[in-house]
Amino acid sequence: MPLRRLDEDSRAIIKLSNDIAHEYELEYVGTEHILLAILRHDNSLGARVLNKLGVDELQARVTIDELVQRSKEDTWVLGRLPGSPHYRDVIERAMDIAEQLEAKLIGSAHLLLALYHDKQSTAQQALTTLGISHKKCRDEVLRRLSAD
Repeated sequence: MPLRRLDEDSRAIIKLSNDIAHEYELEYVGTEHILLAILRHDNSLGARVLNKLGVDELQARVTIDELVQRSKEDTWVLGRLPGSPHYRDVIERAMDIAEQLEAKLIGSAHLLLALYHDKQSTAQQALTTLGISHKKCRDEVLRRLSAD
């Protein structure tokens, strides 16, 4: 796992995703928890992008709650709670995106963009339901990265 390459915001988001999974009384951490954690860590670039696109944590939570089936999926261990296979894929894909964008560290925006790459993940379904397309999100991320 590329956890040592996470920036400060992404480390906080990973911790928050664990906390959010605990709030749901779940025994795994999924992509939906990463999405909610990005929004909860509201000073991160990922949260600012989603807010600019009209999504806040409450909207995302309501959408996710409607999408989530409490069925168990295969899990693997990451930190305190096991992560779903989709969760692991998001972290790995975020590393690839960071490299493509020539970033030394994996940031919240990379995590956000990585959520789009698995069409079956709850986070991707929630973002689509909320009307946030991959293109719209990526364009806003790139705009903000070039402004920084």
